[in-house]
Amino acid sequence: MSKYIELQKELALLNVDDPAERLENLKKLLEAETVKPEVKPEFANNHIHTIYSFSPYSPTAAVYMARAEGLETAGIMDHDSIGGAEEFRKAGEIAGIGTTCGMECRVSLADTALAGRKVNNPDQAGVAYMAIHSVPAPGFARLQEVFAPLREKRNVRNRKMLANINDLMRPYGIELDFDKDVVPLSNFAVGGSITERHLLYALSVKIVSICGKEKCAEFVKNNLHLPLSEKQTAQLSDPANPHLLYDLLGVLKAQLVEKIYIPATDECLPLAEVVKLADEVGAILCYPYLGDVTNSVTGDKKAAKFEDDFLDELIDVLKTEGVKAITYMPARNTPEQIARLQKLCRDNGMIEISGEDVNSSRQSMICPQLALPQFTHLVKKAWELVEREKSYK
Repeated sequence: MSKYIELQKELALLNVDDPAERLENLKKLLEAETVKPEVKPEFANNHIHTIYSFSPYSPTAAVYMARAEGLETAGIMDHDSIGGAEEFRKAGEIAGIGTTCGMECRVSLADTALAGRKVNNPDQAGVAYMAIHSVPAPGFARLQEVFAPLREKRNVRNRKMLANINDLMRPYGIELDFDKDVVPLSNFAVGGSITERHLLYALSVKIVSICGKEKCAEFVKNNLHLPLSEKQTAQLSDPANPHLLYDLLGVLKAQLVEKIYIPATDECLPLAEVVKLADEVGAILCYPYLGDVTNSVTGDKKAAKFEDDFLDELIDVLKTEGVKAITYMPARNTPEQIARLQKLCRDNGMIEISGEDVNSSRQSMICPQLALPQFTHLVKKAWELVEREKSYK
């Protein structure tokens, strides 16, 4: 526990409000270090969220945590924002960590052969998640310019979803205010985004404040009537659980989003525009493969079918539209799913990029599967992205 307490003190220094102070604190922590973390070159992660979307980590803290777990390279990936990229790169330079910068967004498939199809978005058919990987520094400002008005439009929808949450929670004396309870959890004022996770984290805080940590599971099951596994019940019943709010958020995201969700429309650029934008800034546009879900690794997705039944067709359409790469998470899928995906990528000349989606204090920066022979090329690709961004003119 003393090691955990010490880590929390370090994170507090790396999560202060001022980015310059965060970077200075990183320098001081590294200078005071007596034992360096064990390096684990067989691992990499290109999909780490920060406080510019939803995460317990500032860009500086994300680099520190990646290094602490042995990573030599790490990548940023925030929703609708690349606002933390400059700080992330500077933190990487200070810590001696190779960095790669990107962002993810939702795009409309209405003008493609996939119109109306359910792909990698659990919440909405006809809208896909796309990852803009390996953005060179000169492209940061352009992406922020394009997505600033889209973040505003997303907040219109966020407010409607919060109203839906309030309607559901009113019988329990819970009411949230977007400006007072949600916005302060975000970095929206400095170029970050607000997501469904912010709404549900604010709700998690309210729930715990009403029922107490020790009765959180009881409230979820008996009041909200949401199913919990034995593992989730234990986590939400433990008042000493340091990750309780994030664990509760995961349950709410898996079980509650469908009841409060408002379809994304105005904030979603057409796929063709995002393809053009990625080319303009010198980035690599990737389709994040989800695949049919059985047991969700992160606990925030229900078992459901996604793109596996038409994966060949999907990749053919993506190629036609100008998407150059597929990104995937080896820990999320079965060996059979991964083997099929890798073969389709090779057969179609699609770049393979990987990264484990980190947005919770409980998650590790390391995906153990990357140590397996069939994934060594993904670590090599991570380093190629680092060098690509360094050399971009």
